[in-house]
Amino acid sequence: MSTVTKAPADPGAGSDIQPDGAARSADVASLAQALGYEFSDPSLLHDAVTHPSLMGLERTGRKGHKGPGIAYERLEFLGDRVVGLVVAQWLLERYPNEREGALAKRHAALVRRESLGRVADAIGLGAYLRLSPAEAQSGGRENRTILGDACEAVLGAMYLDGGLEPVTRFVRQALAGEIDKATPPPLDSKTTLQEWAQGRGKPLPRYELIERSGPAHEPLFVVAVHVEGMDPVSGSGSSKRIAEKKAASALLRQVGVQVDD
Repeated sequence: MSTVTKAPADPGAGSDIQPDGAARSADVASLAQALGYEFSDPSLLHDAVTHPSLMGLERTGRKGHKGPGIAYERLEFLGDRVVGLVVAQWLLERYPNEREGALAKRHAALVRRESLGRVADAIGLGAYLRLSPAEAQSGGRENRTILGDACEAVLGAMYLDGGLEPVTRFVRQALAGEIDKATPPPLDSKTTLQEWAQGRGKPLPRYELIERSGPAHEPLFVVAVHVEGMDPVSGSGSSKRIAEKKAASALLRQVGVQVDD
């Protein structure tokens, strides 16, 4: 990942409570500097770092405010789509001869929560989060889900304020090290297991539904995967597809192959 400007974290972050009920956080003006972008409407960035745990503790009501509310959830919704578009266009340029399936796998790897969490770390986003005291004390500034969601919200705010160009510039800088890795597209566990078996002259893995339980709205499937010469291994999930992937992952771990899912 490319180096992006990281503002120094506020040493008092999370230790004090502001009059509005939020746990103390660093000044968002420094976050704008870390992003390399000057906001015309700083209130958008303010909202992008405001966690939903503050709902009910304060109300903004700022005159002429363009943002969608005090918490980042709506900006996160927008930012997710904007980042997806930026990355999709970038991949088309970077890999002009690659097929849709391979592009889709690269896209999923780049926009997943882990990647955005690393971007959040690079800009020190945790120090700027506006959290309820309880959320701050429970480690909210280091929570990977919160950091990934807030990163999307920040990019959504940047899009609302300045359009696609600044988001594109920032995303390409922040993810350059990942998109340029000379590695093949990531494979899911079922595909990896299939290639592992074929590479050893074995037939394709066979999946068997062992059990289906639970109510219709919340089913649980248990699936076993069979590979010639090996004991079957099972996995469970809320759909057959998920259970199959879990079973494939479990078998791959047994033979020393690591996969993401």
